[in-house]
Amino acid sequence: MKGKTLKAIALAYSNQTDIPAKIIASGLGEMAQAIIKKAKEFDVPIFANPTLANSLATMQIDEDIPEELYDSVVEVFIWLEQAQNSAQLSKN
Repeated sequence: MKGKTLKAIALAYSNQTDIPAKIIASGLGEMAQAIIKKAKEFDVPIFANPTLANSLATMQIDEDIPEELYDSVVEVFIWLEQAQNSAQLSKN
């Protein structure tokens, strides 16, 4: 990973509202490591997409995701739902 800075962005979304996904945490380097560590502590699945991370890393906390990134962010939430469903099935 020489020459690359680790980036981590945490997103929040509720399918119960019409509010777009928002950034709830974002960081580079050590802050990114802390975000990833906290996600692991709470068993939050981690999705890696460097291109999307680069785009989101320029945004502010609590900022709505811009429309041009909706499709990419939807892919993340679809992946998350599938991961949660798979985890639930393995518990049964």
